[in-house]
Order: sequence, then structure tokens, then C-alpha cells
Amino acid sequence: MSDRVFQKLHILADAAKYDVSCSSSGSNRSNKNKGLGNADQGGICHSYTEDGRCVSLLKILLTNHCIYDCAYCVSRKSNDIQRAAFTVQEVVDLTINFYRRNYIEGLFLSSGIFKNADYTMERLVSIAKKLRQEHKFNGYIHLKTIPGASEELVHQAGLYADRLSVNLEIPTEEGLKLLAPDKSRAEMILPMKYLKNEIVRFKEERQIIKSTPTFAPAGQSTQMIIGASGESDKHIIQTAQHFYTKFQLKRVYYSGYVPISHDKRLPEIGSQVPMVRENRLYQSDWLMRFYGFKAEEIVNDMYPLLDLDIDPKLSWALRNQQLFPIDINRADYNLIVRIPGIGVQSAKKIIMARRFGPLRIENLQKLGVAINRAKYFIICLGFQQLYADKSGANIKQYILAQSSSKYVKNNSEQLSLF
Repeated sequence: MSDRVFQKLHILADAAKYDVSCSSSGSNRSNKNKGLGNADQGGICHSYTEDGRCVSLLKILLTNHCIYDCAYCVSRKSNDIQRAAFTVQEVVDLTINFYRRNYIEGLFLSSGIFKNADYTMERLVSIAKKLRQEHKFNGYIHLKTIPGASEELVHQAGLYADRLSVNLEIPTEEGLKLLAPDKSRAEMILPMKYLKNEIVRFKEERQIIKSTPTFAPAGQSTQMIIGASGESDKHIIQTAQHFYTKFQLKRVYYSGYVPISHDKRLPEIGSQVPMVRENRLYQSDWLMRFYGFKAEEIVNDMYPLLDLDIDPKLSWALRNQQLFPIDINRADYNLIVRIPGIGVQSAKKIIMARRFGPLRIENLQKLGVAINRAKYFIICLGFQQLYADKSGANIKQYILAQSSSKYVKNNSEQLSLF
């Protein structure tokens, strides 16, 4: 690798770290004295496939030049930073060379906007096309879709990439207008709508004509920045539910805003990154996707903010004590999976196991149930509920007294908007 390409990699991998559409180890261990491996700003992150495999991705921007001046973005045109841009061939060569050295299993490619949306999108598509057609590359490719790009370019991107994503950036339209007045929520939604329709159309055609090519087989996703525009958790979670429902997204990612500029519209530099809030949002997202919860059950007009000291499932249970205790040996799956301390797999095991006889508390422990939480919300053979007359506040204190969280040091109560 030439010094010039290495310098570009250093700049554009660092600029890509703010995009959390895949997770990163966060390590900064550098390679000194010709050692083995290097985790210092290397641009390699990890993502997970649907079957749980962890894959390493080369995560870079094509460029950090940008025509937009979004207040929350480190690559905004008014920011005085070192700029760089890869050529199409440089990204292709990096991907192939890293793959052959077994550094990576795929590519995660985003970009600032060079001249306009089509000019940038055309280069992103060219990289994916070269990898697929010239190098027969079958590794994972995730491309960012540039709002405003033509449908023809978005269509081609879907033919070569595994996943496409359009970032909503700010959860509310009002927040976007405030912090990125040159951008339009409507312009972001158009490619998402197009992708949804094309993914459905290609799937239907493949059922009839087996030779129909795949189109974005890993679906589409989006990302929202949290804590930059004063939005409530209700806004965020209801927005996520809307896009899951209307656009069949595979994932919504939440990125706690990292203060990067002196701008009166944004939290001050040095403000704490809302990591606990980000974690609670991911837990809420998990409840909607796998536990059958609706956004309105998690946050609503009465409870617009998530509890930071307990997870959203426990918070919901404490607000709905009239539904408990639940009889483990009689309740259906949809109720059992809502009990704090019982996950999807444990709930399925309970349904299977009770066919052979009523379950006791010791049986539940063996099935993976977190008894220290579940015991406040269940009854089963030989176990009567002793906490039914306790208030939600009391039960919350009992549970917190027995718990330890890696987030406790950063925990703080959210400020109310009202």
C-alpha cells in the first residue's frame, strides 16, 4: 500500500466511525515494533449475519468532502478538517487485498457528497460492480444510498450490494430542518420506498423465475442520531416502528450524538454521549422486533422517556402490574415472553417443557430464566407470589438492589421536556 493510500485510509476510516450501522470493537491498540495485527483506526469493524455469525468489514468513506453543512456531521463543509477521497480503483484494490489477507469478509462503504447525489452514487455503484463482475467478489457489501440519486443508480446498487441503507440522520423532520436545512426528509424517504418495492418485486419474481437475480438480499436499514435535536424517546421509537412497518426495514440503528462542534443548536462539546439512552433504545427496538411489543406500549404521551436505570421491558411490567402474576403453567407464549427475566428462547423452552408436567421454580432456573427478576411476576407449582401487594416502586428497588450494570457509572435521569 502506498503512503498516499495509507494516509487516505487513515482519514476516511476515522471519518466512518460515526456511522454505527455495524458495531465496532472500539479498541485503539496500535501495532508497534512490527508486531502482529493493528486495531488502531484500521477501519475494520464487525457486523452480525442473520444466523449469528460475526463478520469483519472494511468500513470507510469514499470521501469526506461534502457539499452539505449539517451541524451534527464531522464532514460538514464548514468544518476545518483534513479532507481526502479514494478513487474507485483504490477502494476496489483495498477490498481485494484485505480480503486475500483474511483481514475482512466484506465492505461497508459510505460517503460524503462530492458534487451531487448522482455523481457520488455512481462511484459507489462502480465500486460494487467492479468487485462483483471483475473480481468475482462474493463477500458482503453494504452500500449507503445517497438521497436524491436517480432510481436507475439505486437499482444498480441493489443488484450488486447485499444491504443498502438510507440514513434518516435526525429522528424528527423539525430537527432535520433545524440542523440540516439543506436536506429534506421527503428526499430521504423516496429511495427507501423505491428499495422496498424493488425488494418485494424481485422476491416475487424469483418465486416464478428462479434465474431472477437477487436484489439487496440483506434488505435495507437506516440510522438515527440520538440526542442532537431534543427529541423524546417517544419520537424515536414511534419513528422506528413507522419505518419498520411501512418500509420493511431489517434494522434501525441508534447513534448517540458525539459533540463535535461549537454550535448553539447542539449539546456543548464535552457533554456526555448518551450511551445508556442508546442502549435502552436498542432494547426497546428488540422488544418491537422479537417480543411483540408496540411502540405505544413502551413510550407514550404519559411516559415519553425511557427509564435509564431499568430496561424497558421491566419498566413496562411495573406500569402494568394488573397483568401479573402470570401462571407459568397456564399462560400462552405471548404473555410468558413479556415477563421480565424471560427471553424468547426461555419462553419457547417453557412451552415445550410443560408438556411433560407442571414446572417448578427450579425447573425455570434450568431453562435459563433470570429468577431474580421473574420471581416478582410469576406463579408456578410450589411457588406463590409474595410481592403482589407491593408497589411498582418497591419492586423496582428490590430488583435494583440485587443488580449491577456496566452502565451504572454513566447512569443519569433524563430531563423531562415538560
